[in-house]
Amino acid sequence: MVRPFSHRVRIGIATVLATSLCLASSLAMAWESELDQLRQRWETATTSTPASQREGTLTTLADEAVQLVQANPNVSDLLVWQGIVQASLAREKGGLGALDDAKAARRALERAVTLDADGMQGSAYVTLGALYDRVPGWPVAFGDDEKAEQMFQKAMAIRPDGIDVNYYYAVYLADEGRKQEARSHAEKAANGAPRPDREASDQALQAEARTLLGSL
Repeated sequence: MVRPFSHRVRIGIATVLATSLCLASSLAMAWESELDQLRQRWETATTSTPASQREGTLTTLADEAVQLVQANPNVSDLLVWQGIVQASLAREKGGLGALDDAKAARRALERAVTLDADGMQGSAYVTLGALYDRVPGWPVAFGDDEKAEQMFQKAMAIRPDGIDVNYYYAVYLADEGRKQEARSHAEKAANGAPRPDREASDQALQAEARTLLGSL
């Protein structure tokens, strides 16, 4: 004969469930807080940190981003930010010494979009596009103009008015000699509305977009 749960057992189960939910919520809040701090420090590193200190700061941030992902391996936003930070570090290093960071950034971003097709509102595709555009092609690395444009187009489909996607796409188009298209996207970048959580970096890109417009 199956006996019904006692009142005490039901209370015990409810307590365990409530504790588990609180713990899960606390863990989520922990990584969100750490990610917010990482993002803010990345903004400072890329917009106002002296050039002599930038590589060291980004190296530290990249290590922290990797650790965050290792602790939370299936969180797309964390993977996107790992990719962004490592791509920034690769850009700062330049040359062949940057290839390991660029490859690590690509791996993180590709995994991010498998978990979330929008990739933090297209940010994953923007960074992938910039990577494919900037790094050397085969056999040295994975640079590929066609893939770069594919990534930018995917980002544009998600966030067509984004300052970052329009700026980096404009740079790509200018390099390809497609000046009229480049001018259109650079103008969108220069006149766009900075994101509240990315205001400093978006404003820095707007300044670069205005410089680009002056050269087209």
